[in-house]
Amino acid sequence: MTIALTPRRAAAGALTAALLLPLAACGEESGGTENTGGEGQRTELTVLAAASLTDVFKTAGTAYEKAHPGTTVKFSFAGSQDLAAQVKQGAPADALVTADEKTMDGLQADTGTPTVIAKNRLVIAAGKGNPKHIKDLNDLAKSDLKVVLAAPEVPVGRYSQQVLDQQNVDVKPVSQEPNVRAVLSKVELGEADAGLVYKTDIAAADGKAEGIDIPDAQNAIAAYPAATLEVSEHSAAAAAFVKWLSGAEAQKILADAGFQKP
Repeated sequence: MTIALTPRRAAAGALTAALLLPLAACGEESGGTENTGGEGQRTELTVLAAASLTDVFKTAGTAYEKAHPGTTVKFSFAGSQDLAAQVKQGAPADALVTADEKTMDGLQADTGTPTVIAKNRLVIAAGKGNPKHIKDLNDLAKSDLKVVLAAPEVPVGRYSQQVLDQQNVDVKPVSQEPNVRAVLSKVELGEADAGLVYKTDIAAADGKAEGIDIPDAQNAIAAYPAATLEVSEHSAAAAAFVKWLSGAEAQKILADAGFQKP
């Protein structure tokens, strides 16, 4: 049976169609348009970051979320070599920040163009009050001293071995740790007398460990590159975060934590 459309029914049909069109457009847009965290939208960014950035990035993340309503930043901290393995395995994340350029360079097929956002340097970490009276790198070779280093595949481990080799200091570590925070923890807990960590780690130790400076001529400088990840489902938002890390607000946060300018 055919129903004739009265003028009222025709008008109602036209109104219904007009209301459905924007909904259809929204459905299409949600599947193909970047959600950058605008009003009424939520974007959750996952950032893989070197362990030495643990404290400062928590502060930076809070600042970023405040300045970018609608965007939440989640961090996953680990040694840079572990982060690289996650990236190669296709871990769902949006950006990566490593503690060395070598690790980042090995991920060129998986990242956007990296930008160095900060630098760091090594210090000797000793127990609170420096009970072993450690003065310099040469002291780390003493047979009665328990020294812990990061594993050689970890950026801080490579930097540490570079510094020790240049000064002809032969250290036999009691353990080799998977990241710099594990080295610091051993010293803080008294499981080691000394270790080599970043200057910013001592600042974050809150008095539980003491830092002995290494002269610039004997030291190594760590660079922290940041890049977006090709697997990101929020590429524009990820790029915005990486760019923000080089801006004035983030650079002040990094400087306040003891990091050097890029």
